[in-house]
Amino acid sequence: MYDVVYYHTFVISQIFSMFAEQNTKMEKRGGFATKIGILMATVGSAVGLGNIWRFPYETGRNGGAAFLLVYLVCIFIIGFPVVMAEFVIGRRAKANPVGAFKKLAPNTKWHWVGYMGVLAGLLILGYYSVVAGWTMEYVFKAFSLELENKSAVDYTSMFETFTANPIRPIIWTALVMLISHLIVKKGIKGGIEKASRIMMPLLFLFMLILAVHSILLPGSMKGIEFFLNPDFSKLTAESVLTALGHAFFSLSLGMGCLITYSSYFKNDINLPKMAAQVTLIDTLVSVTAGLIIFPAVFAFNMQPEAGPGLVYMVLPNVFQQMPGSFIWSTMFYILLFLAALTSLISLHEVVTAYIHERYSISRLNSSRIVSGLVLFLGVFCSWSFSIMKNVTFLSMNFFEWLEYLTASLLLPLGGMLISIFVAWYLDKQIVSDELSNKGSIKVKGFKIYIFILRYVAPLCIFAVFVTSIVK
Repeated sequence: MYDVVYYHTFVISQIFSMFAEQNTKMEKRGGFATKIGILMATVGSAVGLGNIWRFPYETGRNGGAAFLLVYLVCIFIIGFPVVMAEFVIGRRAKANPVGAFKKLAPNTKWHWVGYMGVLAGLLILGYYSVVAGWTMEYVFKAFSLELENKSAVDYTSMFETFTANPIRPIIWTALVMLISHLIVKKGIKGGIEKASRIMMPLLFLFMLILAVHSILLPGSMKGIEFFLNPDFSKLTAESVLTALGHAFFSLSLGMGCLITYSSYFKNDINLPKMAAQVTLIDTLVSVTAGLIIFPAVFAFNMQPEAGPGLVYMVLPNVFQQMPGSFIWSTMFYILLFLAALTSLISLHEVVTAYIHERYSISRLNSSRIVSGLVLFLGVFCSWSFSIMKNVTFLSMNFFEWLEYLTASLLLPLGGMLISIFVAWYLDKQIVSDELSNKGSIKVKGFKIYIFILRYVAPLCIFAVFVTSIVK
């Protein structure tokens, strides 16, 4: 693993050296202006396609409510403490993930954890931007009435024909990256915070409207029962590990996002409270997504375990059977795109901040480099469904390999090492000072928190990591 990361950083460093400005002063490091801006941006980092695209089909494939219950346990017992751990690292160091570990653990190998986070962020952007591009395509299709009056077979054919096109998905991917670039290049206050304060309330509003409409559909109670009434006979050991893995993916743990964002936090921010708010809102978004999708799917006798194509092949068929289908389909895919974009800009910021601070390249050029690298990866990810669909290794195409390397290997490994770093290496006084703002706020259960980070979180994450490799 270290050899891969080393090679990556060596090659990229040679490229970046061509962009580095000589004899220029480093731009002043920005920061969030308001607490609501911090909350919206950080929640936006956590909330993404994982909540709305991935969570429903994972829940559908793993038995519904029983999986949801295990997921909630994983989120609050393991996910929440690791969120706080990343906040501690980021705010204490006031640096990108690599720089943070170099500051807090100088002359050690811990900075490799930061490199893993930056690499994971870049690789996730590679395939995430493609899926976000699919979403933009479906916003266009919904708005232009292309999703109206078609059969279930037509929707499947439409999605497969679109993804098999070698050019069209790449155009959407490029447009997605352009929007992300235009936001990130403006910095934290003028770009990310400003965009998040607009997008996140809009996302919440759309979700609430869609959930209420879905719940009121005739026959929706079957879907609500499937989602909220647990049947533990359908729960397997693999379901538990899937729930834990998804908790990490959903909260953006192990990919440097929360370390990067918290590096811009002011010193008066209550880290435990912020971590609790982010975890709770992220979870509510996942649950609300389930309340949008499952009542509607069951109301029209569709299958809830349709897999990743659920939102592209099954839901259009559901929407067209609703009164006012144009409104609901358009609103849903705009919602999906907003969720994708908030995560894209946070991942973009992780890699941009690293390049900007490590190589003294302007934020504008750093953002350009990241966008170019992501588009390069995105082309091959998109082609995994068209001209490269038969190019596989161990039965996985390029898109699937990036998803596997990040979600199954880099994220759990990074989360496990972050837990160990904060609980075992970092001075406990530093951890206590950060969580209590140097004693100005009271922190309950500090010893329990350290115990979870030392033993519970690493062991559980390690189980996911080993299972992923074996599988």
